[in-house]
Amino acid sequence: MTARSIVRLVGTVAVLCGALVAARAEVSTVRLAKQFGISYLPLTVMEEEGLLEKQAKARGLDLKAEWLRFSGGSGMNEALLSGNLDLAAGGVGPFLTIWGRTQGNIKVKGVAALNAMPLWLVTVNPDVKSIKDFSPKDKIALPTAKTSIQAITLQMAAEQAFGAGQESRLDPLTVSMGHPDAQTAMMGGRSEITAHFGSPPFQEMELKDPRARKVLDSYDVLGGPHTFNLVWASSRFVAANPKVVAAFLAALEDSLKLIRDDPAKAAALWIKAEGSKLPPDEAVAIIRAPQNEWTTAPQRMLDYLAYMNRAGLVSAKASSESELFFPAPEGSAPKEAAR
Repeated sequence: MTARSIVRLVGTVAVLCGALVAARAEVSTVRLAKQFGISYLPLTVMEEEGLLEKQAKARGLDLKAEWLRFSGGSGMNEALLSGNLDLAAGGVGPFLTIWGRTQGNIKVKGVAALNAMPLWLVTVNPDVKSIKDFSPKDKIALPTAKTSIQAITLQMAAEQAFGAGQESRLDPLTVSMGHPDAQTAMMGGRSEITAHFGSPPFQEMELKDPRARKVLDSYDVLGGPHTFNLVWASSRFVAANPKVVAAFLAALEDSLKLIRDDPAKAAALWIKAEGSKLPPDEAVAIIRAPQNEWTTAPQRMLDYLAYMNRAGLVSAKASSESELFFPAPEGSAPKEAAR
């Protein structure tokens, strides 16, 4: 072999090795999203305590977390599809929508559930005792019309109340609005908003006003506790970043443990991060409420999917909740963070 051939061979090997390293390299910055409300507490604790960075470091990664804020699931899904977001977090409705639409291409799936929580439809209209009493004079604020978990739950409730084929009966009354703005609009009494299908802590804060009453509870519609929020991603991201995903899952378990073991600290972190005026004792009460479960185990997601299949909102079907989620990657168990 000539000297020139050896040089050429060494160069080829170097290029191949470089390509292999590049192919195996994981992202150095992960873009995560969350929305408004105490239901995103696990992610807030993760952000405020730097838990993701700590778990990444324990796995040999120098990772930066970039946290983005959205007011609804549709915008988050658009960001995920356009490549401007890595890990989305929201309600079951937006997740199942993008899961169903991407099974033939990027295959979006769930990474982990965050909680199980009831969602309450609250109104200040004294004439409304049930959803059958809403009239064209009412406007119902919710995160995203048609696709948010609140919108889907309202459709399921309408089908139960008015009969088959009537699931969209209340859709013309719905208005897309973030929870903080919806609460302000309804309680201010100067807008067309007379009802808000919200989430904790907004629903609890609204019911402190004697004008407000709960019209609907999502646990009643679903027949029991159900997953509210979860985190999802594309198969491409998960396959290319197994250590990042493992670090995220481990950080999530750390966060959930802190919430369960020290709800007062978790409440303080959330109040400070959100600039919330909610009294600490009330935040702790919501965190500790028995109907609110801080768990990664999915619950009754197939009930939502069955309705969305029946209503023509999602065509893809699943026979078990495991089909909706990625299997946990190796090394996702929490590790002792480097000190």
